[in-house]
Order: sequence, then C-alpha cells, then structure tokens
Amino acid sequence: MTPMHATRRWVMLALGVFAQSSSAVIVHGTPFLLPALTDRGMPLATAGLLVAMPTVGLVCTLIAWGYAVDRIGERAVLVAGPLVMFAAGAAAAFVTDYVLLGVLLFLAGLGAGSTNGASGRVIVGWFPPDQRGLAMGIRQSAQPLGVGIAALTIPTIAAAHGFSTAILVPAVMAGLAAVGCGIGIIDPPRPAVSADSRPANPYRGDRTLWRIHGVSVLLVIPQATVWTFALLWLHRDVGLSLAVAGVLVTGTQLLGAAGRIGAGFWSDRVGSRLRPLRTVAVAAAISMCALAVASWLHWWWAAIPILVAASVITVADNGLAFTAVAEIAGPYWSGRGLGIQNTGQNLASAAIAPLFGALITASGFPATYLVAAVIATAAIPLVPLPRHIKPAP
Repeated sequence: MTPMHATRRWVMLALGVFAQSSSAVIVHGTPFLLPALTDRGMPLATAGLLVAMPTVGLVCTLIAWGYAVDRIGERAVLVAGPLVMFAAGAAAAFVTDYVLLGVLLFLAGLGAGSTNGASGRVIVGWFPPDQRGLAMGIRQSAQPLGVGIAALTIPTIAAAHGFSTAILVPAVMAGLAAVGCGIGIIDPPRPAVSADSRPANPYRGDRTLWRIHGVSVLLVIPQATVWTFALLWLHRDVGLSLAVAGVLVTGTQLLGAAGRIGAGFWSDRVGSRLRPLRTVAVAAAISMCALAVASWLHWWWAAIPILVAASVITVADNGLAFTAVAEIAGPYWSGRGLGIQNTGQNLASAAIAPLFGALITASGFPATYLVAAVIATAAIPLVPLPRHIKPAP
C-alpha cells in the first residue's frame, strides 16, 4: 500500500460511492419512469423494453470497462463513464422518438458500467489491509443508496414535471460525479513491469477467483429473489397495503447497505474475506429456509422479521467477494476480475424475475424461497479456503 493522508483516501472513496450511486439511479431508477412513459401513450411492453435498456448496456460492457481500468487506470474510467451517462441522459430528456430514446438509454447503461468495476485498485492501493473490507463495504453500499435516491426522486419528479425532467436526475448526478472524480481520484502506483514480461494471469493455474465468482453468482440468487418479489409477497400474501409494504422494503434496502458495511468491518477484524464469506453463505441458506417455512405455515409474525433479516444477510457477501477479488487479482487484473464478477451477478439477477416469477405462479412463494435456500447451500462448499490478507504490492 502506498502512503497517503487518511482524509484523502476517504474522500476518494466518497467520490467512488457517489459515482456508482449515479449509475444505480440510471440503471435501477428507470423502471420508476414507467408511469410517465405510459402516460405519454406508450404501450406498456414498449415502455418495459425501454427501461431495461440501461441494464442491457451495463451488462454488455462490464468486462470491457474492467479491461480499461487495468490499462488506463480508474481515474480516467471514472471520468469517461459518468460523462457518457451525462451526455446520454441529457440527450434523452429532449427526444421523442422511441428508438432513439432506447439507444440513448443503452448508451447511458454503457457508461454506468464504468463505475461497477472501478475503485477496486484505489481501495487496495490506498487503504491498509485492515481497512479494505470496511472501505469496500461502504463502496458496495452505493447500489442500494442509488436505488433509494431513485425511489425518492424520480417518481415524484416524473409525476410533477414529466419524463424529460425526471431523466435529468441521474444525468446531473453523473455530470457531478465526472467532475468530482476528475479532480479528486488519484490512481495508486503499480509495480513496474519490464517490457519483456507481463503480469501473471491470476486465473491461470488457480481456481480461487473462479470459485469466488461462482459463489457470488449463487448467492446473488436469494438476494435478487428477496429484492424482486418482497413487495409483491408482502402485499399479496401477507396482506400489507402497498404503502406500508413499500416503506418496509425501503427500510430493508437501507439495512442491507449497513449490512455490507458491517460485513466489511468484520472481515478486517478477522483478517480474512473468505471465512466471513462462508459464514454469510450459511446464514443466507438458513434465513431463506426459515422464510420458506414461515411463509408456508402463514406465520406472518415470524415471516416478516425473517424477511428483514434475509434482506440484510443475502447482500452481505457482495463487499466481501469484491474485496477478495481485488486483492487476489492484483493491480494489473483487478479491473477485469471485478468486471467478470459483475457480469456474472447481473446476468443471474436478470434471470430471476422471469424464471422465479414463473415458479411463484406454479408453486407459490414458499417453494420459491426453498429453491433459493438450496442454491445458497450449494455456494457453501464452493467458497475457497481462507487465506490471510496480504498488503498489495
């Protein structure tokens, strides 16, 4: 780790959190524009396709952005990506053609992919080993924070001022993020590499990273199950009003962000990312199994607290896995490693709504929660043996 004043490290972390929050607003906030789009007379199927375009752009470019991070550094990527989001989002506010709007939202998602794999090397390079887990946990809280910002701002602005004004929310955030990262981010130095040698490929001859990627894909399934269907389950099966269910779901998002930070702090204290990761996998399997049983028995007094607990537990692995990937991949491969990590998780998450939606229709929520528990159980033996944290070169 390279020495740096502590305040500067945390400022750079805050800039990374803000940049990824702006990405989360554009990617996960566009579904909140569905009412505004349909009020324009747009068919629901068309509107649904449009709001999915940022996610498509994100998934298509995660590994490419990771490669760019490894080649040109995180500062350049954290400026270029948000600038693309800003330009595409601002342009989307002034178009009326649906095809062009879809292209611009795709480009906004393309830019959003830049923030997902960035900050790994900044955290490993500037933070000491006993603070990296906490730092990455804070970094990973950006997604639920962005979703919360989107939920609080976009529907209200869209209802009051229309689609064009609402889409400017993430665009302005992205523009501010680009300026802030351009001024405040400093790429940590990397070990010199001679002209006739290349940095070792951490994927060659070692399955550790692939196993971590596999664990993360498996554990994102119970996470996405809870986040995707909690509102529907609370309203349709439990009988809560949409307003009360919405407040409860928002609260679980905030608790999930705190859970990611807490898991990172825990990993710093025990000096391992993988041992806590295995514990989280066990807890995720237990909590989803308990939710399945309580839901099947209609024990709502128990099911609701279990849902809250599962919402926190099932997201706690994210920061642990991301920190482990960044540390193991090293300064020349962390961007690609995190790009692969993000791509696998996003593809798995995208499959949850249609596949588990069909399972809920056929078999109900208890069976679906049980399937998620079984998948989480499969992740437990896949977690690599713990390794002691070593400072990055």
